[in-house]
Amino acid sequence: MTDSWANFGADLHLDLSAGRGRRAGLVEALREAARSGRLAPGTRLPSSRSLAVDLGMARNTVADAYAELVAEGWLTARQGSGTRVAERARPRPGPGPGKAAGAVPVRRPERRGPSYSLVPGTPDLSGFPRAAWLAAARRALTHAPNDAFGYGRDARGRVELREALAEYLARVRGVYADPERIVLCAGFVQGLKLMSGVLRARRVREVAVEGYGLNVHRDVLAAAGLRMRPLPVDGAGARTEDLAGAGAVLLTPAHQFPTGAALTPARRAAAVDWARRTGGLILEDDYDGEFRYDRQQIGALQGLDPDRVVYLGTASKALAPGLRMGWLVLPPGLVEEVLAVKRRAEWTSSALDQLTLAEFMRSGAYDRHVRGMRQRYFRRREALVAAVGAVGERVTAVSGISAGLHAVLDLPAGTEGPLVQAAAWHSLSLTGLSYYRHPEADMPARDALVVGYGTPPDSAWGATLAALAAVLAVLP
Repeated sequence: MTDSWANFGADLHLDLSAGRGRRAGLVEALREAARSGRLAPGTRLPSSRSLAVDLGMARNTVADAYAELVAEGWLTARQGSGTRVAERARPRPGPGPGKAAGAVPVRRPERRGPSYSLVPGTPDLSGFPRAAWLAAARRALTHAPNDAFGYGRDARGRVELREALAEYLARVRGVYADPERIVLCAGFVQGLKLMSGVLRARRVREVAVEGYGLNVHRDVLAAAGLRMRPLPVDGAGARTEDLAGAGAVLLTPAHQFPTGAALTPARRAAAVDWARRTGGLILEDDYDGEFRYDRQQIGALQGLDPDRVVYLGTASKALAPGLRMGWLVLPPGLVEEVLAVKRRAEWTSSALDQLTLAEFMRSGAYDRHVRGMRQRYFRRREALVAAVGAVGERVTAVSGISAGLHAVLDLPAGTEGPLVQAAAWHSLSLTGLSYYRHPEADMPARDALVVGYGTPPDSAWGATLAALAAVLAVLP
């Protein structure tokens, strides 16, 4: 029986030199591939039999070529390990212009990033539940219907995950969620892009945003041609009584980012009243609503009026941003408008990841993971508060700590910038509150640090906290 080329090992592209013998051309092509680095050290080459069939050569010709290059030191051959490109030292560069041969080069220090990070917005990635996720993935893959491996027919995403989310969000966040009104997306930013497209199609001109927030969110709105009006933010959250004239508003009501304030009942009611009166839309970013420590969780604003609030959530804080998993819970009349925008762009995250998350939720693993991480973050928050307290009255207040994964450390006037610079000298990445301020926001100046205590892995938490204490110690 004749062997097919598809029955053999790895493919290998070689540019055989014209005009040379077959063996000599093969030797030169392999040598040049190894010398130039196109074949990296350690790369396993096809067996002599496989390469001979691919190139239409005799097997002995390939075996002889391999043997010659092994003798020269370009390849290695070991029983059971096959033939590989040999490890070798990198060639030293020759002396540059004006440098004498043999001169000792000056070694420049490598630029390295900070050793520690307290930048907010990221959970402890080392806490991702790998074993439980893998078990859910196996179950999901075992029971996945065949159509899950296709291109997908429903732009809303897999119904299995939409059903699991409807149950979970209703139970945990007080959201009125029908699976038919849930649209899955690849994280909050894509969800905001979809809503920006809808607002533009509705000829909305101005969107109110919180005076403190993320630049990337404002960039998304600006890219859609929407003007922004910053709402002042204080200890009661955004001033929603100032919404007159806006067509929509983007809010973080449960835990304002980054100040940590919760939108008061009066301001929640003011936002809903404005939306009912004007036909405006409220875009609710519930980015870390599951992580509350000192009192009962604050329910989603969407529960007050599901017909006027678009609820946007993700798995980025509870699990990991790398999953690229988000969702929109939409008012009934908005679903087709969102899908019309979504069909013109990328659809959503992997169907298999959606099925895995659905299984992860249905099995109770999601609840168990959130409860475990909530305890971990609570302990970190307590350690942070204790460390800040140890530096005396240099930090004037610690706020925003009743929920979420970050705290705000208020500082004496004029010290925010110097402290951020001092942190860099201590190889600690810190962010000042002013970084998140809208350039046109009408609010009093406030010097503060936004400390993301969820970011470091457990193994680095102690050293990171010590670095923060050393930075705060420089305050007068």
